Amino acid sequence: MNRVITIIAFVSFAGAMFTRSVDPIIPQIADGLGTDAATAALLSTAYALPYAIVQPALGLLADMFNKARLMLICLAIVAAATLAGALVTSFPLMMASRAITGMGSGGLVPIAFAILGDLVPVNKRQVAMGRLLFAIMSGNLLGATAAGFIGDLLGWRAVFTVMAVLGFVILAAAFYGLRGVGQRGGGFDVAVIRSGYSAIFTNPLAKFCFTAVAVEGALMYGVFPHLAALFHDMGETRASIPGLVIGGFALGGVLYSIRVSLLLRLFGENWMMRIGGLLMGLTVGFIALRAPWQADVVDFAILGLGFYMLHGVIQIYASELAPAARGSAMALHSFFYFLGQAAGPAIYTFGFGVAGVTPMLIGAGVLLILNGVVTAHYLRRPASAT
Repeated sequence: MNRVITIIAFVSFAGAMFTRSVDPIIPQIADGLGTDAATAALLSTAYALPYAIVQPALGLLADMFNKARLMLICLAIVAAATLAGALVTSFPLMMASRAITGMGSGGLVPIAFAILGDLVPVNKRQVAMGRLLFAIMSGNLLGATAAGFIGDLLGWRAVFTVMAVLGFVILAAAFYGLRGVGQRGGGFDVAVIRSGYSAIFTNPLAKFCFTAVAVEGALMYGVFPHLAALFHDMGETRASIPGLVIGGFALGGVLYSIRVSLLLRLFGENWMMRIGGLLMGLTVGFIALRAPWQADVVDFAILGLGFYMLHGVIQIYASELAPAARGSAMALHSFFYFLGQAAGPAIYTFGFGVAGVTPMLIGAGVLLILNGVVTAHYLRRPASAT
């Protein structure tokens, strides 16, 4: 079991790396492909929306067929589409490359969590998910910080090339490491599909799990593609700086992953969600102060810690919405999460234009705090499950 968890952690690492590597180089891509930074920020939507849309289908495939094999196919698609992104000559082609990357990435982290849910009993799953989150945060850290530095040194095309090569290397390792892993499901059965989705949506906790992650995706991750442009407005044109700031978010996630057991003992699940929402709201609001980038690195580290204090607990509840259809449940979890991420950049573009940067960020912060409070109020574990 430990070997399998290690391998799927590496695949999750790759998925996270592909997700965050574009944010620091948005202005470079805009200049290179003849568009403006606000339009280029929609590359995050081009990635996140297909990621969300394919989730129900991938969830069904994961439950019906071999999860590990499906994950490997998706990783191959992601690496190939990223390599294609290094070669594009127009912004529409770049949008297409990111859309295909998003569709493939939809079968990496969600299926990894579904495999982990199959292998690890619920009373030990929070700690095991902490290990998986460590890999994801490491991928976020490498994807964001390395992209910024590579972009400054070699240009944005080199970022896509390096990420694609790393993806193919991890694919080769996973192909050998996951041989024989994952039993084939029961195949296509309409009655089973209907039963699985019925079990998920008749669970009263489903609407709170899915709404909470959609709000997280929109109001927290939605600001990430705008960071480079905000720094540009302050006179900071180096791509490495927003990369370092986003890397701070990953460091907060790493801190969570290695201290999750302690946090659970100190606060319990309910207060972890409340505190997580509070930290998220305060740190998003802090961006409005336009502080020096070193302070923003610390701010984003706290944001990462707060996010995973809330999100990590929600994931546990999502994995238990319908144990017999866990692949579909985790896919729906990701669907709503990335649907929020797809809407987020456009929400911030609209809010910045209508209300201004400061009111938009403060308003988003308030809503994130409320999201934590409401989620903690409704997500409660039955005594028999503890």
